[in-house]
Amino acid sequence: MLLCLLSCHRVAAQDSKTAFNFLRLPASAHVAALGGDNITLTDNDASQVFHNPALINNVSDRTLNLNMMTYMQGSVTASASFTRAISDRATWGVQGRFINYGEMKETTSTGEQTGTFGARDVALGGSFAYGLTDRIDGGITAKLVGSYIGQYNSLGVCVDLGLNYYDPEKEWSISAVARNLGGQLTAYEDDFERMPLDLQLGVSKRLIGSPLRFSATLTRLNDWQYGLGKHLVVGADLLLGEQFYIAAGYNPLRASEMKVTASDDSQSSHGAALSFGAGMTLQRLQLHVAYAKYHVSSTSLLINFSYTL
Repeated sequence: MLLCLLSCHRVAAQDSKTAFNFLRLPASAHVAALGGDNITLTDNDASQVFHNPALINNVSDRTLNLNMMTYMQGSVTASASFTRAISDRATWGVQGRFINYGEMKETTSTGEQTGTFGARDVALGGSFAYGLTDRIDGGITAKLVGSYIGQYNSLGVCVDLGLNYYDPEKEWSISAVARNLGGQLTAYEDDFERMPLDLQLGVSKRLIGSPLRFSATLTRLNDWQYGLGKHLVVGADLLLGEQFYIAAGYNPLRASEMKVTASDDSQSSHGAALSFGAGMTLQRLQLHVAYAKYHVSSTSLLINFSYTL
């Protein structure tokens, strides 16, 4: 059973041919609502560190962030971060995330149960962001990543690099990010796999005098096995004052990956491309919620809670 799960782990990742693919899942509910990939939100949102480390320069000093997402049946994924401002230009933070796939039966090739085993993935990291100019911020996150299936394990190290340009007068935000640059230190067996490297470019624009903000993000620019349209994630916010927003997004690559064939040979992604969410910001408290689909077996609800100490 253990060897079967290891094989399934590789089969599930055949499209990307990478390890540690849980790092592709969103940690920010706002990002999840906008299609699952966004690197240009300059709001005071500590969960953005998981998507673009340059954005933590916009986060309030001493902010604690907790996140939880429902995923496949029997699994739990969660993350947390803490952000601290050093000066007007510099901010550091620490974060961690994990996914627990639950307990599974360990069996022989004939189906006889010999025990149980667990499977989980973990990542721990530290971030630093600095204001290079009045409008450009740069950031870096260094991460130690581990994956465990029964007595097998794999370890890796990687970094995220991010840049953000923001024009507050014209409400333009433009970012470039390289996520998960690195490699495995140890593999499950002798077969080393690549990290889930993701080169991204993104832009957000709020219409002046309007509550509407639109976002577009190009993802996986290092992997052109898909058509151009599947690399583009789009989303829109309806900003209801300074405290509330409603968001929606569309992710064509996710729709393609989630397609299943029915008995009449028709294919459907069952709405996997669409995502929705909302959030509110009070004086010290923030709450964000998003609905999306990241697995064919279930839908996901992602909740962010942030508090400024």
